[in-house]
Amino acid sequence: MTRWSGIPVLLSLAVGLAAAGCGATAAGKPVGNGPINAVGAENEYANVISQIGGRYVTVTAIESNPNTDPHAFEASPSVAHTVSSASLVVQNGVGYDTFMNKIEAAAPSSSRKVIDVQKLLGLPDSTPNPHLWYAPRTMPAVARALARDLSAIDPAHASYFGNNARRFDASLQPWYDALKRFAAKYPHTPVATTEPVGDYMLEAAGTSNLTPFTFQADVMNGVDPSPQNVTLQNELFSGHEVKAFLYNQQVTDSLTQSFLSKAHQYGIPVVGVYETMPTPGYNYQSWMLAEVHALQKAVAGGVSTEKLR
Repeated sequence: MTRWSGIPVLLSLAVGLAAAGCGATAAGKPVGNGPINAVGAENEYANVISQIGGRYVTVTAIESNPNTDPHAFEASPSVAHTVSSASLVVQNGVGYDTFMNKIEAAAPSSSRKVIDVQKLLGLPDSTPNPHLWYAPRTMPAVARALARDLSAIDPAHASYFGNNARRFDASLQPWYDALKRFAAKYPHTPVATTEPVGDYMLEAAGTSNLTPFTFQADVMNGVDPSPQNVTLQNELFSGHEVKAFLYNQQVTDSLTQSFLSKAHQYGIPVVGVYETMPTPGYNYQSWMLAEVHALQKAVAGGVSTEKLR
């Protein structure tokens, strides 16, 4: 069981909301033909919804605080109401935000559009790394699905949604270019991580992650890593075997903090990575680009960017 699977949800409230109807028409359009009520389980998905839907959506992000552990999230009555009354929902899947499934099941709606990113990408439940937003192929697929589903809800503005999706795709090009430049200039750069939050980005940047995935998975799932893996991780720092250390700023404990101290002790630059988008000042595109720039500053100049500001 991962740390995400046991999140408590006030299902009785959601059931009550379902019985009340929650104010949506059979077509999924809010009563009164106002903006489409949409929800992103994590604020990176909410941000993309807002970019595609523009003035025709009202978007709520359920998880949005970059200073808290998303694995410890508990759905409140207001969260249950928000999700159950939405006409469109985007959630990560891969066991990451199962509280969304529980609310949706307790307040079913035949008109609600649900984009489960795991299913959208055709990923199995056994996918070992759930941090899908760091993968370059994820958000273009989400944007296309959003344009499709928003158009189904509000056909009169289908061309608007489609144009926004195309603009969104084009706006990702600086991130793709930065990844390619890094991979070409610093091929197979050795790095270490606490858990696989940024692993998809690191793969796209052509790095070599020397932290065993068994270690990363144990930290991610709240399991004590083996002594052998702890020793190996420490030796990556003491032996100066890595050029950067990617540190999850939102899920920390005494063990991960000890590795952060080791990185400081041995002069290994640190790059902070996140499970929800740092705000304010970022959209999804600028966040991803900032992470690559932080990685490059670490590798090229030994400069740490422990927190994006």
